[in-house]
Amino acid sequence: MPWQRSRGAGLLTLALFSLPALAGTPDASAAELPPEQADCQRIGQVRLARHDVFDLSIPEEDKALYRLANWLHIQSRESTIRQLLLFKPGDAYDPRLLRESERLLRSTGYLRDAIIQTTACHDGEADIEVMTQDVWTLKPGITFGRKGGKNSSSLGIQETNVLGLGTQLGLDLNSGVDRNTRTLFYRDRQVAGSRWDLSGQYANNSDGQARLLNLEQPFYALDSRWAAGVLLRRETRIDSVYEQGQIVSQDQTTERFAKAYAGFSEGLSQGWVTRWTAGVTHDEHQSQPLTSTLPTVGAPSEIKLVYPWLGFELLEDSFQEARNQDQIGKTEDVALGWHVVTQLGAASPHFGADRSAAVFVVALAKGLQPWPGHTLLFDASANGRLERNGLAGTLLSASARSFVRQSPSRSLYVALSTDRSVNPDAGQQVLLGGDSGLRGYPLRYQSGVGRWLFTAEQRYFSEWYPWRLFNVGGAVFYDMGRTWDQDPRTPNPQGLLRDLGFGLRLGNSRSAIGNVVHIDLAFPLDGDASIRKVQFLVEAKRSF
Repeated sequence: MPWQRSRGAGLLTLALFSLPALAGTPDASAAELPPEQADCQRIGQVRLARHDVFDLSIPEEDKALYRLANWLHIQSRESTIRQLLLFKPGDAYDPRLLRESERLLRSTGYLRDAIIQTTACHDGEADIEVMTQDVWTLKPGITFGRKGGKNSSSLGIQETNVLGLGTQLGLDLNSGVDRNTRTLFYRDRQVAGSRWDLSGQYANNSDGQARLLNLEQPFYALDSRWAAGVLLRRETRIDSVYEQGQIVSQDQTTERFAKAYAGFSEGLSQGWVTRWTAGVTHDEHQSQPLTSTLPTVGAPSEIKLVYPWLGFELLEDSFQEARNQDQIGKTEDVALGWHVVTQLGAASPHFGADRSAAVFVVALAKGLQPWPGHTLLFDASANGRLERNGLAGTLLSASARSFVRQSPSRSLYVALSTDRSVNPDAGQQVLLGGDSGLRGYPLRYQSGVGRWLFTAEQRYFSEWYPWRLFNVGGAVFYDMGRTWDQDPRTPNPQGLLRDLGFGLRLGNSRSAIGNVVHIDLAFPLDGDASIRKVQFLVEAKRSF
């Protein structure tokens, strides 16, 4: 077997937290390509080595339960995997396309890992082997979470690789903090064997409905030359305004959104990609006050924006494989190059908008490795409108994250983030609490026009691999942050908030959900007397 140190996660996670259990993925790091040979000029044979959820050649996995899981699981089809590859027999041999194809395969969610390597080079042809291992993609059962002193749960069933075709289909019944939802969704990322991505969603909620339809062919690879798409969304819901974790007002909100776009690119050139897009957007937001404990109740508000726009994207081809950084026991693809996205539109009553405004989006990200074992990731964004009287509905954000590898089993994670709103629209709040990184406090405990949050976390990655189903880690953490410029009509929580805590991490790499389960105890160091001295949190997150 090509997979080394095979790892996974899930059965106990399913039993306790309703995360799917019987699912797998290879634990091997993506293999480095052998030294290039001068006579490798084109792709020859492309052989697929597809492996099931559990590797029965490993004695610890050759168990009755795991054999049953393999028998029940429908393996990813060979045609599904080949459609994702960026090369085929007869193409020019380019090791870069092998590495990018690995990243595409790993991003599907229904494969634990992918390794593509050149096995031979003869008569100018390179023989390629593509090795993949499936995860368990059927997610039945119940999920439970707790953060900020509030519980959430869901009951449903999802299949993220229907008949091995890479198609998602699911039904969820979710009980959350803001609403109860019943959601039916579908997604096919390879419509009729193409690169077109079709998704749809219908949600019947306790406070409204949501419908979404999206069809697009994205820039799926660095060398993609064109993209196009259409998105339609409509939603009605009740939005709540929070202070100190309590609802102080509620609005009935209706949103209608539609977008159509097309884009082109000259592809990858000297390690850089530039992309241009153009489109038109209809964005309508209506808000009607329902209840309020504030001295005054806001007036109904309506924003209707219709505008054409132009977009530009700059992307640097610089990626690094990592392990035990934001996941446990999985290969991670970390983007270190520059990534810049800009979009500028012009709304006008001539197009059907209710105002004249420049609508803008700017985002950038960059990664660095100042020395071996140390990774720095930066990002910043700004989106909103420029109207006659200045900025409106605008959110400015920035963050920096640092990962310092201390040993194969320990790393130090430090992060600092900040957000600032400018003339926010109705229903827009900058919140801070147990659901936004300040783990020792109730959810949405502070609100204001801006916030900052600092986190330091000592992470531990153990070699314990119970039942070959989940990876185990742990963390000791310190959080500190605050909001500023709070609403003068509402109570003013204490300024600086801090907490200490520790927790267990269960890495779920045997299932397509791919979550890391967090079980934390957090101890607030500030705040008022109403806050519990110990906060217990259970949640599934995308990262450590």
